[in-house]
Amino acid sequence: MRRLLAILLENEAGALSRVIGLFAQRNYNIETLNVAPTEDETLSRVTLSTTGDENRIEQITKHLNRLIEVVKVVDLTDGDHLERELMLIKVRAVGALREEVKRCCDIFRGQVIDVTNDAYTIQLTGTSEKLDAFIRALGETAVLEVVRSGVSGIGRADKILSL
Repeated sequence: MRRLLAILLENEAGALSRVIGLFAQRNYNIETLNVAPTEDETLSRVTLSTTGDENRIEQITKHLNRLIEVVKVVDLTDGDHLERELMLIKVRAVGALREEVKRCCDIFRGQVIDVTNDAYTIQLTGTSEKLDAFIRALGETAVLEVVRSGVSGIGRADKILSL
């Protein structure tokens, strides 16, 4: 079962390394990782996705809370939340394939951000499932390169990750 964890972390050298080390030591896998400073310069927000049953996620959360640099941990998938991921994808676009790629891009509400004689670079945001569906719709022969940001998530309504 896929879980999305939001972690408020002290913004200091080595703090992220200790979080990653915790996952590595216990053989937990991090599927996506997104880190950036918050409005408070002393704190960073880490959003990571991982998989595991309830017991494994509970263990991960307990281990994270024991780290000195970790201020707060929230499992966003416990309640209503929003999540988005950014993808830049370079696709082959020559001849009749150009119009097909553009049509597919429009259907998925993507933006063509760069055009060359034989390729388009497309920016697409949405859930991981939407991005995966876009890649499948294009077909493997059209895809030249893919870059994904990792999932960013936020709780809905009054579910806030702050001090």
